[in-house]
Amino acid sequence: QVRLVESGGGSVQPGGSLRLSCAASGSIRSINAMGWYRQAPGKQRELVAHITGLGTTSYVDSVKARFTISRDNAKNTVYLQMNSLKPEDTAVYYCNAYVNGRGGFWGQGTQVTVSS
Repeated sequence: QVRLVESGGGSVQPGGSLRLSCAASGSIRSINAMGWYRQAPGKQRELVAHITGLGTTSYVDSVKARFTISRDNAKNTVYLQMNSLKPEDTAVYYCNAYVNGRGGFWGQGTQVTVSS
């Protein structure tokens, strides 16, 4: 059984910062790619940031230069540092991971609200 647990969401004013964490636990032999997705009300879930097992990163255009994805392999944890937050970043953020050669592992989501 593999479990992903996100933390770090909350409410912040425009221009503020938040750091999300996602810790994987359970019967883990290997974690390859990890990613952060988000889903705003009435919109489809979108991939925000992705990091491979070797540390190669990619981002959706709307967050480039503002968000940074990183991982700590010793802790089976992926992070998303979000700076210069905008109201349009408001969404539920989900962690996704490719574990033990299988994809489709999701966390429960954490709410991020950006509002003045």
